[in-house]
Amino acid sequence: MTSGVGALWSHRNALRILVKRDLAVKYQQSVLGYFWSLIEPLGMGAIYWFVFGVLYAGDTGKHLGDAAESYPLFLITGIFAWMWASSALSEATNALTGQARLITTMNLPRQVFPIGRVTGRFAEYAAGLPILVAIAAVYAGHGKIHPGWSLLALPLAVAVQAVLLIGVSLLLSAFNVLMRDIERFMRLIIRVLFYATPIIYPLSLVRDSSMPRWVKIVYELNPLVGIFQLQHSIWYPDQFPDGRLLATTVVGSLLVLVVGWWVFRRLEPAVLKEL
Repeated sequence: MTSGVGALWSHRNALRILVKRDLAVKYQQSVLGYFWSLIEPLGMGAIYWFVFGVLYAGDTGKHLGDAAESYPLFLITGIFAWMWASSALSEATNALTGQARLITTMNLPRQVFPIGRVTGRFAEYAAGLPILVAIAAVYAGHGKIHPGWSLLALPLAVAVQAVLLIGVSLLLSAFNVLMRDIERFMRLIIRVLFYATPIIYPLSLVRDSSMPRWVKIVYELNPLVGIFQLQHSIWYPDQFPDGRLLATTVVGSLLVLVVGWWVFRRLEPAVLKEL
């Protein structure tokens, strides 16, 4: 894995070019261009705010804690991070099958292609951060949030999420070449993950529910749970994951990366033969 990382670093310019190409192709005939990466999460946030922040405001506010008076910010924070995760997983699945000609003709580490999809979607996430900061500044100006040391959770959340997404993208891209059903199956998995992760609702809602204890334990084994708690804790210190959840998230994400890298290298000869 160390040699693979070294090879990847030596080809970082190729990775940059691939990311720029993917972004250019994605928005090449779009009038609004990169603004679509902002419009979609903002639109989703408005819909969920109307449902849970207006129609079910009483039930929602009971579990939000410090976020009770700034629920739109809570929503947008989670949805921006989710758009990075869902788009990266969707596009990484066909990162190899969709670029077979490049992969078989260019002398590059094959990991560059799925990692490039994750990096490209991170660029869209980073483009939305100024919007997120502006919304937070409005709430801070009205005294409804009090960000401080919790802002340091942002680089940690981004780093852990990137590690997890790279590991999963390596697994999915390799398996999808050998089993094309993976791409269709991921559409369902991504929908399930959205509601099985504290994005539009707080984690306390799950912990205080009447579900069996073993279900709650399995729920928190999902590294995305801790990642989104970190994302929310940027503005709300009371959302910062406890030691057990944080350790589970970090260790789980690193384990997924190592397994994903190892499986990708093991399957690489079969993948190239299939392509």
